[in-house]
Amino acid sequence: MNRLKAWLRAFFGLSRRETRAFLILLPLMLISIYLIPVYRHYQANQKQDFSKETKQLDSLLAYWKWEEKKDSATQIVEYRLFTFNPNTATREELIQLGFPTYLASRIDNYRSKRGRFTIKSDLLKIYGMDSALYNRLYSYIDLPAERLTNKTEVKAPKEVATIKVIEPFDVNLADTTQLIRIYGIGTKLSQRIIKYRNQLGGFITLNQIEEVYGLDTTVIKELKQNIFIAENFEPAKISINTATEKELAAHPYIKYPLAKAIATYRFQHGNFSSVEDLKKIASVDETFYNRIKPYLSLNP
Repeated sequence: MNRLKAWLRAFFGLSRRETRAFLILLPLMLISIYLIPVYRHYQANQKQDFSKETKQLDSLLAYWKWEEKKDSATQIVEYRLFTFNPNTATREELIQLGFPTYLASRIDNYRSKRGRFTIKSDLLKIYGMDSALYNRLYSYIDLPAERLTNKTEVKAPKEVATIKVIEPFDVNLADTTQLIRIYGIGTKLSQRIIKYRNQLGGFITLNQIEEVYGLDTTVIKELKQNIFIAENFEPAKISINTATEKELAAHPYIKYPLAKAIATYRFQHGNFSSVEDLKKIASVDETFYNRIKPYLSLNP
């Protein structure tokens, strides 16, 4: 010890008093440095009981009120057909006929700037006018089909009855080429139908077609008459035990609040032992469970 003190005094230039203080503080510093990691290691190896916190979380989840937002994909536009003159029809009447709100506003703005429709086809000059909508309303437009001249009189358009024979096709295997053969379905609507079908995992009932945004009642009726679903069809399923919140929320029926609730349940209770355990989540009632059940599984 005396040799250590002598070495410290010689190396650091300390006095005898400072050397004694240094030898006392050194072990205290070493203890303080290693004490915290040792304590943390000890705490990490201790079994922790979260039963109290789990009960509190379960009770909060049970009384949580989920606000279900109305999905725009389920909205179906209702309209009625009647004879109208685009020069005098009100904005509300145009909307009742099936014109989108933005298109009815454009027609109204066009007229306010002294614009005038003289023949039926003038409607097609309005930006955003859908040809399918124009064809459906053609016979109700109270305007001549052709411009008047000195030599000729306006003749009623000759309507040639054409019958399209469409062979029924499987809606879960259809591509855009087959879908656009249905009257009223263009490229955008056909792509929207396929996109929604892929998000669902496949249609299991024809009524699910009504959930696709932008399809009016006439198109839906026409579509249902020309499609079918194979008897042995099985939709793509999503695993409620392994899917992430993002993957769960991507399904049109689940959405983010329920995806978060499923992930919370797995964290608290472990994996689901059966798909029916989903009903233990407060926001899942019997009606919703029956709707989503065909698209769920326990494992990938």
